[in-house]
Amino acid sequence: MNSETSQDWISQAKTVLDIEIEALHDQKDALGDTFVQAAKLILNLKGKLVMIGMGKSGIVARKIAATFASTGTPAFFVHAAEAQHGDLGMITSDDAVLALSHSGETDEVCGLLPTIKRLGVPIIAMTGGVDSTLAKHADFLLHIPVTKEACPMNLAPTASTTATLALGDALAVVVLKHRGIQPEDFARVHPAGSLGRRLLTVADVMHTGSKIPMVSANTSLKDAIYTMSSFRFGITGVGQGHQLEGCLTDGDLRRILQQGHVDMDMPIRHIMHPSPQSIGQTHLATEAVRVMEEKKVTVLFVVNSTGDLTGVVHLHDLLQAGIS
Repeated sequence: MNSETSQDWISQAKTVLDIEIEALHDQKDALGDTFVQAAKLILNLKGKLVMIGMGKSGIVARKIAATFASTGTPAFFVHAAEAQHGDLGMITSDDAVLALSHSGETDEVCGLLPTIKRLGVPIIAMTGGVDSTLAKHADFLLHIPVTKEACPMNLAPTASTTATLALGDALAVVVLKHRGIQPEDFARVHPAGSLGRRLLTVADVMHTGSKIPMVSANTSLKDAIYTMSSFRFGITGVGQGHQLEGCLTDGDLRRILQQGHVDMDMPIRHIMHPSPQSIGQTHLATEAVRVMEEKKVTVLFVVNSTGDLTGVVHLHDLLQAGIS
């Protein structure tokens, strides 16, 4: 391929992008009161937001549904053709429908309108056809004012699907901002994602209740060793209830054994560490890794805002959660 042909191809690609950028500018200018009304409707929904579409519009609708679902708005996609054969039963009177059809005349989508209207479910239409069947039956019309596709035959949905997708993103993000979603909420529905892992708190990965190795200060060294062996954390807390008074580690035992004679019946209050390494349960799990590295330990006791013991976290727990 010579340089002239290469430049021609790049020029054609730039033309496509210019057309789609222009479509986005037009979409931006088309925003109005119905956008605000649709956003308020979604924000105050008791049920779910149901996305309906066919073909390329269906693919865009599926992506918009995923964006809403991951940002705090219960949402799902229903294929318009499948809805004709039973899937429409997933829609309840507490829901709202976001229907996509650039022409506004897609048979499978328009064929669902009477049933949706009988349910009393509000319809938000995303369409380029302001006088279309879909637009006429919609409670809220979000106009997609794209008349020129990037396709040279002006047939393949390109600029119109880009504008529709961007409008869906705008709707989802505006609702997200007014819903007050925080990064922690986003992480909760993305537990396997990198953001979810970074925003895991110590409380998300710690061991609690009966899984915390704990003995009283009067426990004998022999029984304390048994507890440490049973839990396999290489440590036991010392205290009563939620009050942490100290700890005993494998390292402590090695140092004691090196001294020679050991009284196995000796209460561990005489040999425990009075200030165990701890971390707050609301701290990020990544902070726990940092503290472990700084203190050269593999276990931290976890406390709440009042200093009460609530759990224990081991380096292995953090590594298994993908925290490093």
